[in-house]
Amino acid sequence: MSDEQPPSSSLPRKGWMDKISHLFSGEPQDVNELVDILREARENRLLETDALAMIEGVLQVSQMRVRDIMIPRVQMEAVPKDADLESILPLVTEFGHSRYPVIDGDRSKVVGILLAKDLLARILQNKTLKVHEIMRCVSVVPESKRLNVLLKELRTQGNHMAIVVDEYGQAAGLVTIEDILEQIVGEIEDEHDDHEDEGYVFERHPNEFMIKALMPMDEFDDYFATQLATDEYDTVGGFLVHQLQHMPKKGDNLTVDNLRFEVIKADNRRIHLIKLKKC
Repeated sequence: MSDEQPPSSSLPRKGWMDKISHLFSGEPQDVNELVDILREARENRLLETDALAMIEGVLQVSQMRVRDIMIPRVQMEAVPKDADLESILPLVTEFGHSRYPVIDGDRSKVVGILLAKDLLARILQNKTLKVHEIMRCVSVVPESKRLNVLLKELRTQGNHMAIVVDEYGQAAGLVTIEDILEQIVGEIEDEHDDHEDEGYVFERHPNEFMIKALMPMDEFDDYFATQLATDEYDTVGGFLVHQLQHMPKKGDNLTVDNLRFEVIKADNRRIHLIKLKKC
């Protein structure tokens, strides 16, 4: 019969398709509306959870600025331009990075980029060569540049690292193509990243520590003689999420008793590294 109603099982799909039609209808819309439609697609099993997370990461990157993810200059592992290749080999071996900013005097003046592969190739020929003799040109970007624009530029130019400068032209930090991709796909680990069996805590100073967010809270309590563990979270990262009531981003901080927690590394899925200072 022409007046029969369609089976009830087809209604949810029709509703979702109506929203897709609306999405491309040219009517006013925003990113939040798009995300809602994509999340409903996941609920209807038309989109995998991992795929949705990456799409949301792409949308997030398009709205973020370089300053949001850059590594501050105080945390840059840099090499002096006048140093002998042999003298910097221990530093390169210790940190295991593929690229290092080359500085002239202090970290605010970055004059080039040293590639570890260039160092290894040339040090066998002449250990007395200076860093500035083998360094490569540096790519400079402002703090306000959008991440999606920078990602396209880095891919086009074949660069993997850019130095971020402030309004005065001084180096404010650095950003790598990996940092941007991690905002989309999550943490990318390599053979030089720290692993759980190497310990959760690194003491920088008597009252300052770097802590992996996966550190169990009972181990944290034992290490720092605190009583912060509850049944509501298992790790230090979970503790921060519970206390802040949102997924923390880099730079977020929390003070509990005489302890100040600061998020040093995080993506849109979880926290990775935390700085702890005893006040």
